[in-house]
Amino acid sequence: MKTLHIAQVNIGRMKGALEDPVMAGFVARLDEINALADRSPGFVWRLQTSDGNATYLRPYGDDRILFNMSVWESIEHLKRYVYTTAHVELLKNRQAWFEKFGGAYAALWWVPQGHQPGIDEAKKRLAHLDAHGPTPFAFTFKDSFPPDEQFVNGTDWSSFKPCPAT
Repeated sequence: MKTLHIAQVNIGRMKGALEDPVMAGFVARLDEINALADRSPGFVWRLQTSDGNATYLRPYGDDRILFNMSVWESIEHLKRYVYTTAHVELLKNRQAWFEKFGGAYAALWWVPQGHQPGIDEAKKRLAHLDAHGPTPFAFTFKDSFPPDEQFVNGTDWSSFKPCPAT
């Protein structure tokens, strides 16, 4: 079996601009949390610009929607990072910085080893999850699907625009 990795995207609508005092606690922890991800077991890749993060990408045309995406060796590695490291502190305090989102705000999906998902792909995965609920195309931690090489091999990867960031 070819090695499959798990990709994740999550978005959130900030309560103010990144420079707004309401976001100061979140912004102050960005470098720490990104560095923690980078050195976590199972980490493969994360979307980032030359600034080292993705906070200035605005793929939804809304200046207050933050976009985050990464790839991990396994769903277990990703889950461990999200829920058992300092990252969980940001999750617990997210209501201080982010508005309640009306639709799907996080999606997971399996990718071939070496694949770097693009923003277009991630947006399509979120939209699919929102419209159809969890499927092998896009799912959640709560309703996850095991790695399925046949499903991944049947994906038309050329239908997604390549990742514009490093």
